[in-house]
Amino acid sequence: MTVDVGGEAPDFVLKDQNNQEVRLSDFRGRKAVLLVFYPLAFTGTCQGELCSVRDNIGDFQSDTLQVLTVSVDSPYAHKVWAEREGYDFPLLSDFWPHGAVAQAYGVFNETRGFANRGTFLIDTAGIVRFAEQHAPGQARDQDAWRNAIASLQS
Repeated sequence: MTVDVGGEAPDFVLKDQNNQEVRLSDFRGRKAVLLVFYPLAFTGTCQGELCSVRDNIGDFQSDTLQVLTVSVDSPYAHKVWAEREGYDFPLLSDFWPHGAVAQAYGVFNETRGFANRGTFLIDTAGIVRFAEQHAPGQARDQDAWRNAIASLQS
């Protein structure tokens, strides 16, 4: 079961592709967060989604909004992938304990050992305002994210 819209987003601390800690609660009171879980780095659908985020970064990141992406890959794999694809936004590693953050958000796929495609928009108070989950092979409609962001900002 995913975290419910209207519920408090579980806090976490994960390392990004530069091996720096990122804490969700550090954004409280400052920025909303678009939290994007994806199954695995270097895979077609995941790469397509993150390249779209990269190519349209202004839609997902600003002075009032931060995009954070999460998978079970290691920070070292994320570093190589980020450099290769030009991802300047945080790629967070839910490597160990394996998938713990994805589990907290209800998007961990126990059978496959990685996250399903989960997306959460978290406001500055730490409340989930949008949530969706899709199977690993199903690309998400990023216009739904844009609409949720627009609703939050109005």
